[in-house]
Amino acid sequence: MRVSSTKKSRYYKYAAIVLLAVFLVSFSLAMINIWENKNGRYPDQTSADKNIEYNGVKYKLKDNIETFVVIGLDKTLEDGGESDAYNNDKQADFIMVFVLDNKEKTVTPIHINRDTMAEINILGLSGNKVGTVNKQIALSYNYGNGGKVSCGNTLNAVSKLLNGMKMDHYLSVTMDGVPVYNDLVGGVTVEVLDDFTGIDDTLVKGQRITLMGQQALTYVRTREGLEDSTNLARMVRQKQYLTALREKTMEKLNGGDKFAESIFTTMSDYIISDLSVNRLQVLLDKFSAYEFTETLELEGESKVGEKFMEFYPDGDSITKTVVNAFYRESDE
Repeated sequence: MRVSSTKKSRYYKYAAIVLLAVFLVSFSLAMINIWENKNGRYPDQTSADKNIEYNGVKYKLKDNIETFVVIGLDKTLEDGGESDAYNNDKQADFIMVFVLDNKEKTVTPIHINRDTMAEINILGLSGNKVGTVNKQIALSYNYGNGGKVSCGNTLNAVSKLLNGMKMDHYLSVTMDGVPVYNDLVGGVTVEVLDDFTGIDDTLVKGQRITLMGQQALTYVRTREGLEDSTNLARMVRQKQYLTALREKTMEKLNGGDKFAESIFTTMSDYIISDLSVNRLQVLLDKFSAYEFTETLELEGESKVGEKFMEFYPDGDSITKTVVNAFYRESDE
């Protein structure tokens, strides 16, 4: 069967249009990728000054320090993990930076308010930085694949917030992992700081109680429905809970190596980390052996934004916190 010249012409025309469309799409993606690369391959943590002066005193950056950031997510394991896209609906509901001084063998925790207004990287189609936005630091996790890239983007935002201090490693945990770990250590005993009537009537203000299961997550996560629904009030409970949790963890670790093994076996589904199990074990050993200093927090002002709370940290408070955690007085 012969095809008329008119039909052939039409086929060639359609084929040319398809090829042109494919070329344009490919060219556009290539140009986007080139533009993203010019704007800096993710991540782009800034560099800290090795020597600074604060309140008339000269300080030098400590030589043998490492940082470990724990990120508590507002989603559960069932909400899914990493995706192919570079945006998601997860938030870093809890951020704690642990600064380990391997020379002095100390650990300094820095509790970051999730509502802290910070510079956050916006990631493009291939995961590269294409710009920045000033939003609550909890949203830094939104810009990423909901897994390792999101963790890295949160670390980058924390680094910028803390005057360029390098954030070395991370561990994120979904919120349903909290009651699991809580019960693994045998429960955590606290004196209830707020009135949870109507939310969880077993949590009576002023009473001392050993938190178990979902009760633990309710205690550290709830804001709405309480007399003081700000994140600052919740951070007080989180600090109280974490102090007690660390003590229970140390008790269990001192009881033998089997507990450390049970941590990784039980929690593996709930966590994402850039560290291997062996390296996490080394870090856990340091937490067990090192002395913990007082938990540091940034001072500032909370305001009601267009939709949500916004926390504006005081610049001097940031510098003071960074100096206390990362620097020592200079001998020069």
